[in-house]
Amino acid sequence: MKHDIATVERLGDLASFDEIIDVRSPAEFAEDHIPGSINCPVLDNRQRIEIGTLYKQVSPFDAKKLGAAYVSENIAGHLRERFLDRPRAWRPLVVCWRGGQRSGAMTHVFRRIGWDAQQLEGGYKTYRRLVVESLAELPRQFRLKVICGATGSAKSRILQAIGRLGEQVLDLEELACHKGSVLGVLPDSPQPSQKMFESHLLTALQALDPQRPVFVEAESRKIGSLQVPAALIETMRGGECLNIEASFAARVDFLLRDYDYFLAAPERLNACLGPLRNLQSGETIARWREYACTGHWRELVSELLALHYDPLYSRSQARNYAGFAAPANFSSDDLTPAGIEALALAVSGR
Repeated sequence: MKHDIATVERLGDLASFDEIIDVRSPAEFAEDHIPGSINCPVLDNRQRIEIGTLYKQVSPFDAKKLGAAYVSENIAGHLRERFLDRPRAWRPLVVCWRGGQRSGAMTHVFRRIGWDAQQLEGGYKTYRRLVVESLAELPRQFRLKVICGATGSAKSRILQAIGRLGEQVLDLEELACHKGSVLGVLPDSPQPSQKMFESHLLTALQALDPQRPVFVEAESRKIGSLQVPAALIETMRGGECLNIEASFAARVDFLLRDYDYFLAAPERLNACLGPLRNLQSGETIARWREYACTGHWRELVSELLALHYDPLYSRSQARNYAGFAAPANFSSDDLTPAGIEALALAVSGR
């Protein structure tokens, strides 16, 4: 048994280490990483590409020579800049893609210094496998209360208000950086990768108490470009439905406030209308784009609801959510902040 190799069988085992150091390139780290880990690449993005190209086009030997030079320089830099203050008893876990040479190099140097550094067996791929396995089981442990309602019913805001009341909530749209509809792209907030979304989702689920109900907003299988794990969407679709019945006028007013960033950038909204070409006539799309360019926002929102979102909603909810056959209904014609707080109190049973 090698004393510098850590075999992790459960995600909870990661908590036994003082620090988790991910030595992959910044690009790999940005796609996904163990929550709480720090990035200390032994090869940066450019160096990793250079070494890979050299390995394929010249020879593995030449690639290893130059790679060793880069790795040595980078480890020395990290040691000087980040780790000189670590005590003798410090016990870090070092992670690379699959537990190979990159994490092995840093682990070797740290152990020679005298730290009990451990190299994660299987590397990031081990962590990723454990995430996938956990997301296939953990969501089924929760009793979900699903907030339903047509587009513009302020479901996300009500969910957030319920959270402020002390109830447990799972805000999937916040995790996905997307509002869940064709116009749901958030300005200057790109969606995370699928893997990063799942890491954040698992962290959120692990913080919840299965003995207490969890409020969540009704979602489709995809939020923007991201896929909701099957076990979670299945548990949501079997949950208790709490239906917000807001008046049409209140929904239009709410959307005009909640999507106000489109008012300053109509070209962004027009770009988002593109995917609707297969669902609406060319004449309708052209009219909506004209509304956006001329600032006829109320007309645009009203038609989007009446012609697109409401018909879509009426077809999908009863088909996808078992609890929608007999939901608890909460009516309102006020989706101002005060009205949302009142709905949160009613929906949460306060």
